[in-house]
Amino acid sequence: MNPEKKSKKVESVGTAGAETPEESEMATAREQAMEPLTEVLGRVEAAYAAYMDAEREVAKVYKTNEQAVERAYKEAEQRANGTYETAIEQAMRVREDTEQDAEKSHKKALEEAEEAYRRNKEEAEASCRTTLDLAKQGYGDAVVQAMAARKETINQAWLNRSDAVERSWKIFSKEKR
Repeated sequence: MNPEKKSKKVESVGTAGAETPEESEMATAREQAMEPLTEVLGRVEAAYAAYMDAEREVAKVYKTNEQAVERAYKEAEQRANGTYETAIEQAMRVREDTEQDAEKSHKKALEEAEEAYRRNKEEAEASCRTTLDLAKQGYGDAVVQAMAARKETINQAWLNRSDAVERSWKIFSKEKR
């Protein structure tokens, strides 16, 4: 207890003049008994404040972990999208190159076959159609494969994210109890 308060109480008791030495001793004993309780109460309050600080810190760490998992998911999604776009661009270039090659072959065949124009023209057009069909088929196959790989990567990233968040929340909820 604060010494100033103690002396003020003693003064007020002394000015009243009606208090006996026994009553004064009892008041002093009461004050002395209250000091340990006040000290224990102070320690309990400090311990509770430390507990609340620790709980906030744990929640902050879990939130940070959840954000890191979310960032990892976003990065995996971006990588999957990048891979998908790259595969599409590559398939498009292959298709364009194949089409250019087919057109060059067609033109060359026409130039060489002027004498047998009708016969060679049908053969060149058939070759061109076949090559274009193969290029389109190759493009279509590449797109399907890229889409499947993208979907699988995104699904796996989502599963990893979900598992990590679920584990984190299980741990958090157990520690909070």
